[in-house]
Amino acid sequence: MSDITETTPGWLSSDELSAARAHMPILYVEAVPVRVDDAGEVTSIGLLLRIGADGTISRTLVSGRVMHHERIRDALLRHLEKDLGPVALPRVPSSLQPFTVAEYFPTAGITPFHDPRQHAVSLAYIVPVTGDCRPRQDALDLVWVSPQEAASAALQSEMPGGHGVLLKQALAHVGHVY
Repeated sequence: MSDITETTPGWLSSDELSAARAHMPILYVEAVPVRVDDAGEVTSIGLLLRIGADGTISRTLVSGRVMHHERIRDALLRHLEKDLGPVALPRVPSSLQPFTVAEYFPTAGITPFHDPRQHAVSLAYIVPVTGDCRPRQDALDLVWVSPQEAASAALQSEMPGGHGVLLKQALAHVGHVY
């Protein structure tokens, strides 16, 4: 046994994560942050602006891995706070049934979702937020767009890896089909 105490349980080192990604699917959660009116209708969708590893700027959704021994609800809240700030006040749904399951493959074309690093399975949720959202971590900005703007082909083309498809599915799930 090691005399070293693990202080960050659930996290893998970079090498361990690379090895895991090479051998098994990794579980993710994704969230489409929305603002709703008093009747519960979606009035706007929050999209993050990020710089990719290759220097390209793109729009994306809240997304992140589920750690070992972490509940789905806790992972979703952790990533919402990480990306939207501590006072975003997300209202995670009572039922944790996702609106879809996205399967990301390292090989493009198997599904609309692609991640060259890994095979990943992502549970996707629509999460109303009521507080003040300020992007954190590696996001440059958070932009709120109308459902009509979010449905545009031009905006969806700015979303890599299939996030545009996921956004379109989210819009259809809340009754915004254009």
